[in-house]
Amino acid sequence: MSKLKSSDIKISLISLHGLIRAEDPELGRDADTGGQIKYVLELARELGKHEHVGSVELITRQIFDDRVDPIYSQVEERISENAKIVRIPFGPKRYLRKESLWPFLEMFIDQTLSHFRRHGLPDIIHGHYADAGQAGAYLSRLLHIPFVFTGHSLGRVKRERLIANSASAESIERKYALNSRIEAEEFALETAAMVVTSTNQEVEQQYSLYDQYVPERMEVIPPGVDLTSFTPEAKPEDASQLLTDMNRFLNDPGKPIILAMARPDERKNLPMLVKVYGESQRLQEIANLVIVMGTREDLHKLPNGQRKVIEQVISLIDVYDLYGRVAYPKTHHPSEVPGLYRHVKNLGGVFINPALTEPFGLTLLEAAATGLPIVATNDGGPRDIIANCHNGVLVDPLDDKEIERALLRTLTDHSQWQSWSTNGIQGARQHYSWANHAQRYLRDLNEILINSPPPALAHAPERKPIAEFDRLIITDLDNTLTGDDDALREFVEIINEHPYVGFGIATGRPLDSALQLIQELGLPHPDLLDVAVGTELYYGKELIPDTSWRSQIGYQWNPAEIRKVLDGLPGFYLQDKEHQSTFKISYEIDPVKSPSVTEIKKLLRQAKLRANVVLSLDMYLDVIPVRGGSEYSMRHVLYRWGFAPEKVLVGGDCGNDEGMLKGRTLGVVVGNHSPELEKLRRWPRIYFAEGHHARGIIEGIQYYQFLDNIIIPNDNIEEQQLVES
Repeated sequence: MSKLKSSDIKISLISLHGLIRAEDPELGRDADTGGQIKYVLELARELGKHEHVGSVELITRQIFDDRVDPIYSQVEERISENAKIVRIPFGPKRYLRKESLWPFLEMFIDQTLSHFRRHGLPDIIHGHYADAGQAGAYLSRLLHIPFVFTGHSLGRVKRERLIANSASAESIERKYALNSRIEAEEFALETAAMVVTSTNQEVEQQYSLYDQYVPERMEVIPPGVDLTSFTPEAKPEDASQLLTDMNRFLNDPGKPIILAMARPDERKNLPMLVKVYGESQRLQEIANLVIVMGTREDLHKLPNGQRKVIEQVISLIDVYDLYGRVAYPKTHHPSEVPGLYRHVKNLGGVFINPALTEPFGLTLLEAAATGLPIVATNDGGPRDIIANCHNGVLVDPLDDKEIERALLRTLTDHSQWQSWSTNGIQGARQHYSWANHAQRYLRDLNEILINSPPPALAHAPERKPIAEFDRLIITDLDNTLTGDDDALREFVEIINEHPYVGFGIATGRPLDSALQLIQELGLPHPDLLDVAVGTELYYGKELIPDTSWRSQIGYQWNPAEIRKVLDGLPGFYLQDKEHQSTFKISYEIDPVKSPSVTEIKKLLRQAKLRANVVLSLDMYLDVIPVRGGSEYSMRHVLYRWGFAPEKVLVGGDCGNDEGMLKGRTLGVVVGNHSPELEKLRRWPRIYFAEGHHARGIIEGIQYYQFLDNIIIPNDNIEEQQLVES
């Protein structure tokens, strides 16, 4: 590998959902604590060993919940000498399923910015799954740090599968929040300098479904397997409690074993495996069936989907009267799994993965590395694994006879079994070591870093162009401060009488227009001016431009090509020249005739144009650079000048204010707000005032006691309240 720009590269991996701990991860505990957890832990551990890597931090969610291990509340946990877990608090303290995290991602972003400001910026941000993809891509755009994305599984693929199974679009969205997930994936793909995938099929049949699919950014780097644990040689710890618990089920525990290991998820197709075994007298004669379905204490406390799968398995065992031949132990520790594979291998057994779809299948690699032959679904990762390792056979997961034939062949053809066992041991080491993965990964990062300019915020500014304030009020102009002259005069008095409170304006207006209106309204000159929909920043009476913001706002901005796509659309009317600026194209649209914002974004993506689209008052549409917008500019200001979000009150009335309202700042939506902000009602730290215009801002100041000892009554918002709203 050629020398990196720094031999002490710092990598931030982000994986937000599930339960992540360094030792004995609780794999299979629920749908969110599976293969992704193992992937990011082992990736972090391996990258931390490399000579060019100074440090690796795996950023996840801090959890305070009596139902789970207290380790998940610990701020930091060491993985290895140069790798650690960093837990960031955001949203409710208790453990949440991944579908409930979406409303709290802006809080994670703000908390992570504080973490970076204290501990330094990383060189690379790598988001895992859609939630971390969105958050990581946002941080990348704001901080100008290269971004890498790994989807693990994709929303469009899941939606297609669920619809094929006759689920309604409404029920799918209610349960899985796939609209948010898919948009987050598009956002991540649009931002990513590299997308790390596990298989070619994943690239060609899954990522290709997305508007932001760019083949040149896709890198197929198969994950590795822990070759220190998953070896064919017996170890003292192999005599585990798991084997004892398993053998309690079996009349003849010395028979070969058909082993399946997967969380109880409908996609894993475990009831089909029991059906195949139950209808095959020959399989029952020559082998036992063992199904390890994660860890459970009480079946009735499991989520409905998991409980349903386990109940189906138990019911089929009863229907086919398989007692004494099938084991389904309740619990296991990850440390017991390598010994289980070796035990099954020593009995001449087989590992099977009958999943309906399988993006990769780390358990197949673990089985291969210990010398256990495999039977696997003819999909995704298993295709590549068997093509590389030649250690088993692929099957149609819906063809019970084909599954039976594959299992019988593996269990009865001893010469073939031995060949597959040997091939798996060798193939796993040749093709699927974490060392190989890290080497390829860092080679690609090297190329990205060499071609990336240093982040604008990597170094503190020499001087602060704004006064030292204790707190800061930032509001929109039109319809927020305007519209009630008496309230506006009262608001101006508040600003003038409290010199420790800074005053900022965030508006879609260009600079000259904003200054003219500020003068007409008799407002004090703002300490901060954020104009042209968050594309220009100025400080103080001298209007000192923020050069760090200006220097990188134009990233991949191509206004001429954007206008070629949008100017001719039905219901699109270009606004007057005075409303246009270097980094803003402004239209007035007829919502009856024009495409929706989603359709507009899709058109731009299909044209390979990167831009943000902002709709306000259902009629004013602004197109700005991907690194522009009030949400980015406000966070840039707070990060650059060290303002705590809890001491910043932001107020607005329409769609172009949405981004700056969300997060850890104190949001105020005035009573005369436009309908597009209704979706934020009851979001954390967003107060909907009854008062209109400036009266609403004053009401928000009083709500948060912003001029005194600040309180945040709406800080602890639960996800159920957001669903209800």
